[in-house]
Amino acid sequence: MSSFFLYLFTTLFIFVCLLLILIVLIQKGRGGGLASAFGGGGGGQTAFGAKTGDVLTWVTSVIFGVFLLLAITLNLLADAQNRKAAAPLPSEATTDLPMPENPAPADTPAVETPLPQSPAATQPQ
Repeated sequence: MSSFFLYLFTTLFIFVCLLLILIVLIQKGRGGGLASAFGGGGGGQTAFGAKTGDVLTWVTSVIFGVFLLLAITLNLLADAQNRKAAAPLPSEATTDLPMPENPAPADTPAVETPLPQSPAATQPQ
């Protein structure tokens, strides 16, 4: 279920990103915006009317808020999914470490036994 929401919010996030890019490109900037860059300076008028600057600024702010909320939500969902994927299963956790058959008590020092040596290592050269 978490995977479904991750893909759903990722799709919404991409859509909001594209919408935000288009809204910013439509706006008239201090230098004339994208319209004057292609020769359509047109004075103070835009294709959407005279008061679109205020409306586009407000719409940009709202879309940015949605963008920010989706980014935070995606971060939390992805983090939860990564933690779930990285956590070992209970059956794997018990089989990873071999248990000693006769563990020594904690107050007894460990005794080291010498390793057997091969005959080639004991012969002088």
